Amino acid sequence: MKSILFFVCILFLWSCSSKTATQITDSSDYNQYLTSKPAKETSKYFELWNSKIKPDSMQLTSFGIVASEYTRFFNETGNITYLKKAEKALKKAATIAAVGKSGYYRALSRNYISQHRFKEALVWAEKAERMGSGLRASRSLLFDVHMELGDYNTAHSYLDLIYNKEDFGYLIRAAKWQDHKGNLDQAIFLMEKAKRKADASNNPETKLWAYTNLADFYGHAGRLEESYQHYLKTLAIDGDNAYAKKGIAWIVFSHEKNPEQALQILEAVTDVNATPDYHILKAEIASYAEEDLRASKSFDSFYQSVQNEAYGNMYNTHKIKFYIEVTGQYHKALFLAEEEVSNRPTPETYDLLAYAHLKNGNPTKAFDLVMTYVEGKTHEPEVLFHMAEIYKAKGAEERVKELKDMLQDASFEMGPEFPKLLASL
Repeated sequence: MKSILFFVCILFLWSCSSKTATQITDSSDYNQYLTSKPAKETSKYFELWNSKIKPDSMQLTSFGIVASEYTRFFNETGNITYLKKAEKALKKAATIAAVGKSGYYRALSRNYISQHRFKEALVWAEKAERMGSGLRASRSLLFDVHMELGDYNTAHSYLDLIYNKEDFGYLIRAAKWQDHKGNLDQAIFLMEKAKRKADASNNPETKLWAYTNLADFYGHAGRLEESYQHYLKTLAIDGDNAYAKKGIAWIVFSHEKNPEQALQILEAVTDVNATPDYHILKAEIASYAEEDLRASKSFDSFYQSVQNEAYGNMYNTHKIKFYIEVTGQYHKALFLAEEEVSNRPTPETYDLLAYAHLKNGNPTKAFDLVMTYVEGKTHEPEVLFHMAEIYKAKGAEERVKELKDMLQDASFEMGPEFPKLLASL
């Protein structure tokens, strides 16, 4: 009898420890942030300064403040209209400013980065640098733009120009550089230092930046408990932060394999935020849960959203994957991938172009693109998986095996279906 009781106790303790090992999130931590309430799309502050703008207005301060508020509304709602209105206000401010032009040029450049109009963003960032005022801010911005454009040598030269290991802006960019180079541990070290700077300053904006980026890095490193805690820290400052909720939903889905709970979180996000890519994630999770109708509705919501011409190139990469993985419209994917490479020639966009060529029945062209523009230039798991498919089509089995070995620990980032996909190679 005692031996049976002992066995039962051991089994109970094992089950508890097993649950602890897999269960990271607790809905009681974040449920308070899931109440659907419309985001505020105006404020007394906005109304005050917006009222000062007349058709022939020269109220420079008004344009700058109104543009900042429009940008904030966009970040909170995902409504592209606000980003376009911010652009209009900033262009007016940049035109009429007698002093402080470089600041408006930088703000306009950041607006274009948000719109994925990277070449235009570069023009305005370079104009800001030539003005001379706020040179460090302009060079920091130029690092950001060149990273987006895949011009990594130039980006690194600007990183050297702003070197200051005690500066928050330098630290977050140095962390991004190390992550790009595949040095995740060093990226985390630098971002942790940036986080300490943000905490010491007690500036909500820098804290949000540090927490969300550090949460992402921890996730990439498999440090999921720390990732989760930093998403919660983000929500404690900004309870409406959609990015943090998305991060938690991914942990719930990919690690804990609880699609219903993940969808509940994302439904709360999409009830108030119009950002199209959240629908893609909902569709992926619903497909995993074999809720085909729900997945179909989410895919349709994404497709209908991105028909809005105001989005421009913002969701090209999502549309390319949609055409390849969902609709099978490979010719459309190829056309869009060529356009995206022209707009943003990075290893990731060249990967999509190569993958589109593979799906269009041209593995040789895909292989050539990978060898020229992708191989050894990125560590993104999705890109490595596409490369493995392309190498397999070309019969490079040894390289396929190497890539499969590199991807063994990528299940969290790629989702719970990934082990099956990897085994199929």
